[in-house]
Amino acid sequence: MFVRRVFQQTSRRLLSSLSNEILLTYPEENPGIALLGLNRPPVNAVSLSLGATLREAIAEIKSKKSLQGVILYSTTPKIFCAGADLKERLFIKEEDVPGMVRTFRLMIQDIYELPMPIICAIDGVAMGGGLELALGTDIRVCSTTAKMALSETKLAIIPGGGGTQRLPRVVGVPKAKELIFTGRDVYGEEAEKIGLVNYCVEQNEEGNAAFVKSLEIATLLQDRGPVALRMAKKAITEGFEAGPVRAGLEVEHEAYMGVIPTNDRIEALMAFREKRKPNFKGE
Repeated sequence: MFVRRVFQQTSRRLLSSLSNEILLTYPEENPGIALLGLNRPPVNAVSLSLGATLREAIAEIKSKKSLQGVILYSTTPKIFCAGADLKERLFIKEEDVPGMVRTFRLMIQDIYELPMPIICAIDGVAMGGGLELALGTDIRVCSTTAKMALSETKLAIIPGGGGTQRLPRVVGVPKAKELIFTGRDVYGEEAEKIGLVNYCVEQNEEGNAAFVKSLEIATLLQDRGPVALRMAKKAITEGFEAGPVRAGLEVEHEAYMGVIPTNDRIEALMAFREKRKPNFKGE
């Protein structure tokens, strides 16, 4: 099965000699797609080292202009990410906490600002900072066995990785307030119903149904122009954040100007005339 081959490939490809907690793979079977794996069992808790290596991975991905999509997933069965490493936090001085939280927030912002689409596969638990990681992506897919929550109020704190800002933008202010105030769990089917995820799929025997669906979506991106995908993301994200529609339309215009001088646009027109598949290079 292809997905198993991808996971085997990923398990042998370490991003950095400093850490094996993040796995970054560019599978030959899916050119144009990067697989970004959380690999810190048993629960992928976000430690300082994991955060640093993840930012290193994001920087590498950002530099690859031909990429059409990224899948963020977990190599650990039944777990996406349980959030911050609370054992590590026990030994962090109070005066160092603000800087640590800021670094975590910037890490998720790095994910959010990746120029190409990023899909998140949630095949298990995504709690606290783990859900905040997912909220930094463009498209979220979960399985029926997934469990998600911004549970920080149970620890007498609040979400510090952008959860208070991104969750309301995804599910609406009233629902976000309920979920953050109560810290309650949201399971797969409800997550799809309230718009927290794009898809909730029935879990399979391998326990990677969300990854399989994410790969299916990513495969659709492989025939799309890399520059066009980047400009579409820019137009939607920055246009929405600009406020009024008129301001957003200016962002859209700017983004459209970014695709006009590209070789990919000419290649698409030539391929249409010649009745063949275009060969996009992200230029």
